[in-house]
Amino acid sequence: MQTWTFSGNSLHILEGDITRADTRAIVNAANPRLAGGGGVDGAIQRAAGPKLLLTGQDLVRVHGMVSPGDAVITPAFDLPHDYVIHAVGPIWNGGENNEARLLESAYTVSLLLARAHNIPSLAFPAISCGAYGYPVEQAAPIALRTLAEGLEEGLVQSVQLILHGADACHHWQEQARKLL
Repeated sequence: MQTWTFSGNSLHILEGDITRADTRAIVNAANPRLAGGGGVDGAIQRAAGPKLLLTGQDLVRVHGMVSPGDAVITPAFDLPHDYVIHAVGPIWNGGENNEARLLESAYTVSLLLARAHNIPSLAFPAISCGAYGYPVEQAAPIALRTLAEGLEEGLVQSVQLILHGADACHHWQEQARKLL
C-alpha cells in the first residue's frame, strides 16, 4: 500500500478485495440497471446478499436507470460497511463520446454522496476499467486527480483505491507518483 496526503486527508492505493475494505462505504462500478454482473459489481452483489440486488431493482423501477457519470447510494446489507455507492462509469467508445467527463463525474458524484451522508472513508475500484473497456492509461489520471481534489476539498477524510491484481496496483501507484 502506498499513501498520498492532501490537506490532512489520505489516498491509499492497494491491491485487495474491495468487499473487505476497512471503510465506512464502498463504491461499486455498477451498470445503469443496478442489476449486478461480473467483476467488482458481481463480487459486491454476492457479498452483500440478495437485498442489495432487490434494492437496486426497486430504485431503477421508481427513478429509472442510473446515467453514466451518476451514482446512487444504498445500504450495504451483508457487507461490513454502512453503504454502497453505485457509480456508473462510461463505456469506452474511443474517447470521443465524453468518456473523460463522465468518468470524472462518476468519481465526483460518489465523493459528494459520501459527504452528504457523513461518510468519512470509502473505497473505490477502478471505475470503467473492466468490462467497460476504459484504458487504464487514460482512466488513472482522471480518477487520481478527481480523488485528490475531493480529498483536498475535505469531501472525505480517507479514500482507498483498491485494485485487482499486483500489476494493476503497481500501474496505478506509478501513475500516482507521476501525477500527485
